[in-house]
Amino acid sequence: MKKYKIHLFSLVAALGLSSCDNYLDINDSPNNPTYENVTPDLALSGAITQPYRSFSTQVNLLGNLFMNSWGGNVNSVTGIYTVEFDLNIDNSFYGRIWENLFLTSLGLTNIQNYPSDSYDNHKAIAKVMKVFYFQYLVDLYGDMPYSQAHNPLNTTPTYDNAQTIYRDLVAQLDAAVAMIDNAPAGTNAVGLEDPVFKGNMNNWKKLANTIKLRLLIRESGVAASQAYLNSEFQELINSGAQFITADAVVNPGYSNANNDRQNPFYNSYGYQINETTPRSGYTSTIATKNAIESLNGVKYGVFDNRLSRLFKQVGSSWAGVIQGQDGIQAPDNLANIGPGLVKNSAQDGYILTAAESYFLQAEAAFRGYLPGTPKTLFETGIQKSFDLLGATNGSAYISSINSVNRLGWDGSTNKIEAIMTQKWIALMGINGIESWIEYTRTGFPLTDLAITATRPYKPYRLMYPNSEYTANGSNVPSQSQNDAFTNKIFWALP
Repeated sequence: MKKYKIHLFSLVAALGLSSCDNYLDINDSPNNPTYENVTPDLALSGAITQPYRSFSTQVNLLGNLFMNSWGGNVNSVTGIYTVEFDLNIDNSFYGRIWENLFLTSLGLTNIQNYPSDSYDNHKAIAKVMKVFYFQYLVDLYGDMPYSQAHNPLNTTPTYDNAQTIYRDLVAQLDAAVAMIDNAPAGTNAVGLEDPVFKGNMNNWKKLANTIKLRLLIRESGVAASQAYLNSEFQELINSGAQFITADAVVNPGYSNANNDRQNPFYNSYGYQINETTPRSGYTSTIATKNAIESLNGVKYGVFDNRLSRLFKQVGSSWAGVIQGQDGIQAPDNLANIGPGLVKNSAQDGYILTAAESYFLQAEAAFRGYLPGTPKTLFETGIQKSFDLLGATNGSAYISSINSVNRLGWDGSTNKIEAIMTQKWIALMGINGIESWIEYTRTGFPLTDLAITATRPYKPYRLMYPNSEYTANGSNVPSQSQNDAFTNKIFWALP
């Protein structure tokens, strides 16, 4: 029996998506002496976790919708995700992604600029995390304010070239590693104020190297960049750089004490603080038919045990919605987000997973940039995905797919397609935007558009938000709606 429906406006209002009430408020903070004098150890946790709130909710949601992993529960919500499925992208589309990531990363800049070298380790961490968020801003928007960003004396920063920003992001990661290695005697130790590695600076170096690896791999399809890339990869080799082998997670002390203390993903797509009453985001966001059939053996011929961890079975089977379908057409037993993703209020958030790290290494080795056996790295990435989700029989799955095209290594005619397909599964619900960006770069994995799509293919980028035209109109590039579908980021497929 169909459930009663609620109006879309009520759903959006209920979700809130962990946004600031007024994103412009952050611009007032740098002129407050109290704010400027907060020491890095006191500021670090908030500087990392505030932009993560948006990253794990809005940004993650959009990627899962664009990559046909998640859909709307059309059996109970009218008009859910219609704009996303129609691909009606304009300057009002997901503007909070820019506003929340760009503006809230100001806290990281303030740590870097703190006038004392007694906090070099804290500053190095801030560099790494600022690079993490700014890479995504470039990947989503292209040119943007960077060299003049977060300057309280310049409220209309100029826009820098996307590729130029990328190159400086790599340099910033190198500088962060050097700061850790050469921190002067008496540098304040990092402790529990670090919500990611609790002060383990060697792990911060590994994360910096892994983010650098992702930056370089993203640019790997640019023919004119090969000399630069070979030089940067050789530096990684010569330095003995290590990459993360365990999930880089963020947890400043999430709990069910109140709504603000909950893990932000769980707060949006899980349950209320009693951990029994579902949030609107949980009941309204469900699996797509594409995701279910990619995991249950229909699409690839192999059942994947991650299915039961990614999506909650309703009744005797898993069912997913076709994006753009209405409630009359959809099955009754649509699958909700699963227990591998929705655990409890105190669950960790994911910055960069071990699975993604190994898939990046596999691609780098396959392309000849780094030493290593691509197949081994690829299969380790799959196993790490099983481990993260709590899925069983990962080794049996890896063995069963080896000869399967697009899923396993030996059987895949296009190894990059196999890497991207497994990365898409591994990041489903965890970091959906990464899969969309990688699709834009490689064309894989192949996923259908919504049946209501008004464009013949997925967008290449997002558009600068209306707020930027209001606040920085003399510098923001002019765009039309077509730009989202024609104007590619510099590293995208030709």
